[in-house]
Amino acid sequence: MASSSHYHYHKDDDHEFDSMFEDIFENPNFIPEPKKRKPRIHIERNREEGHTKLWNDYFCETPTYPHNIFRRRFRMNKTLFLRIMHRMSNEIEYFQPREDATGRSSLSPLQKCTAAIRQLAYGGGSDTVDEYVRLGETTARKCLHHFTAGIVQLFGEEYLRRPTPEDLERLLYIGEQRGFPGMVGSIDCMHWEWKNCPTAWKGMYSRGTNKPTIVLEAVASYDLWIWHAFFGAPGTMNDLNILDRSPVFDDIINGIAPEVNFYVNGNQYHLAYYLTDAVRKDVERAFGVLQARFAVVRNPSQLWDKEKIATIMRACIILHNMIVEDERSSSTQYDVDEFQEREDVDTFSVNMPSHLGNIIDRRTSVRNTQAHHKLQNDLIDNIWAKFGHLPNNF
Repeated sequence: MASSSHYHYHKDDDHEFDSMFEDIFENPNFIPEPKKRKPRIHIERNREEGHTKLWNDYFCETPTYPHNIFRRRFRMNKTLFLRIMHRMSNEIEYFQPREDATGRSSLSPLQKCTAAIRQLAYGGGSDTVDEYVRLGETTARKCLHHFTAGIVQLFGEEYLRRPTPEDLERLLYIGEQRGFPGMVGSIDCMHWEWKNCPTAWKGMYSRGTNKPTIVLEAVASYDLWIWHAFFGAPGTMNDLNILDRSPVFDDIINGIAPEVNFYVNGNQYHLAYYLTDAVRKDVERAFGVLQARFAVVRNPSQLWDKEKIATIMRACIILHNMIVEDERSSSTQYDVDEFQEREDVDTFSVNMPSHLGNIIDRRTSVRNTQAHHKLQNDLIDNIWAKFGHLPNNF
């Protein structure tokens, strides 16, 4: 019968053990020699030189690289990057300048923020910024996680907020001009591959391609601003299952969302809506721009911790919205007339929530299939009446 163990017994093992036991028994003060610790590998990276080179290349009065190259490599304008860096260095302890026991300055906030942005933008490993920014792989990884957590902490409330009444008025006006009265955005899901998903979870997160993914549900408007992000659902779930778990309609069901009234084809409706399926072009464009700006969400995630993956996704969405706001004046999607006084009468109104009714009634109204089909038919008639006379409409 074959043995299941690869260990083979030798008599020499007993002699070695006996000799060690006799040494300890005869000499109670006998102390075995400890194993030698491997010396820590230290690489002098001259971090001061790295900071000086980075400053001269992009941030001095006469930088080596012009504005367009900075925009391409940092994914944002220089003023926005400096604003983020100053908030980080003032309010996040990890990015504050320090000195070690010898009085030597630590890595500058500029180096740490640059290392984090480069990892988000290019999606490479943590050691890819070592040669230029002058910080090791472990430090670069810490910079990334502290940076993304700081972005969520400092800017999440402002740049990942629900639409205010003023925002809703602007979104409703644009939706009406595009032939969709009452539309406040489009909704869809995006899958992010999880390369290092634990083996025990792969069955729950894999579908179709047998590659585990994590799902992001998002709502985006015409200017690519992402108003809602729900991340973390397993990749095996379809859009309806995710929508059932999502908090996207919670404010409406709980009666704390602003009340919206609008008319379509002469009929009045009281709930704004999102576009889905074949007409969700805005959110698909937002996903494309998000992945083009931050390759880290386009490439498979190599992290093990799902919470850190979620923080990176939220930070990228917040940075995306900050860039959209910063560049809105130069965007082709921007129309200056929408903020000027208009002579035509709006067919919609936005009011503060009245808190009338109960949760069951509001949930029923959200899921009213008959009202959904009626709105769908009214939108078809409205779009044909508005754009049907134009040429090349098929």
